[in-house]
Amino acid sequence: MGVLAGGVALLIISIAAAVTLGPASLSVRDVYAVIGEHWGIGSSGLTALQDGIVWQLRLPRTLLAAVCGAGLALCGAIMQSLLRNPLADPFVLGISSGASTGAVLVAILGIGGGIISLSTGAFAGAVVAFATVIALAAGAGGGTAKVILAGVAGTQLFSALTSFIVMSSANAEQTRGVLFWLLGSLSGADWSDVIVCGTITGFGIVVCLTVSSSLDAFTFGNNAAAALGVSVRRIRILLLTVTALITASLVSAAGAIGFVGLVLPHAARFLVGPRHGRLLPAAAVIGAVFMVWVDAAARTLFAPQEIPVGVVTALVGVPAFALILFRMRGTA
Repeated sequence: MGVLAGGVALLIISIAAAVTLGPASLSVRDVYAVIGEHWGIGSSGLTALQDGIVWQLRLPRTLLAAVCGAGLALCGAIMQSLLRNPLADPFVLGISSGASTGAVLVAILGIGGGIISLSTGAFAGAVVAFATVIALAAGAGGGTAKVILAGVAGTQLFSALTSFIVMSSANAEQTRGVLFWLLGSLSGADWSDVIVCGTITGFGIVVCLTVSSSLDAFTFGNNAAAALGVSVRRIRILLLTVTALITASLVSAAGAIGFVGLVLPHAARFLVGPRHGRLLPAAAVIGAVFMVWVDAAARTLFAPQEIPVGVVTALVGVPAFALILFRMRGTA
């Protein structure tokens, strides 16, 4: 509990600090004056533009970064345990590539006639990809290995569709915009994204925590879990569905942010151990803190130019993953 409490405190401090960072010339006092004004505490005395920078841009973006980090790390921990594969991540079910296909269908081909937003198209594509992968796995007889193989096939299929659409129909400006989104970007974050993604992720955390003991049983294999009284099929379907729903909502809002769901569950496992009652909340908190600072770095290091957050997570994630492997070399 000490690690979790410390993580929550660090998360609050990180959000409070990150919201003050940015290329606009706003002091810390200005930032908190704006937030205080929206909470009914005093008046900031700043212009509408300055108010909008803090309340409509920085704060929802920072909060969405925390939600994305928490959700992706949680889903990564679930997938690694459920599939008994340390290399599994939230995108193993083809959700990211499906979301990419849905996004380019809207952004480039104009599917929906301007009524459907890019986020809605991405969410729909993610759901279709998930359904395709599950159908393939079920048709192949089910099982952990079949789910992973179906996920690989689904990922390649929708990645190929995305590439075909971009190459055959997009102009240079559309290609640049889509590429930036595919690499992960929080630049379009707003309060509706925070509310939707936060609600879905929060619901998913609660559901996953209620079956954390069943996930502990999965560590010993499906047969052992069944012998311990776990309804293997029901729990597997529940967790796959919850994981897909969380990942689809996050990808639709922020694009494909890699390495968070792969690396951070290992870091949480190193800190709190393998018991899922502790692992899942720890992974969520660590993921949230990590993404808050990754996003802060992405929008400030080369300001006014912004780096896609997916690029930063990969640059940070690879050395971190190597360090984790080095520290764990004597445990396997």
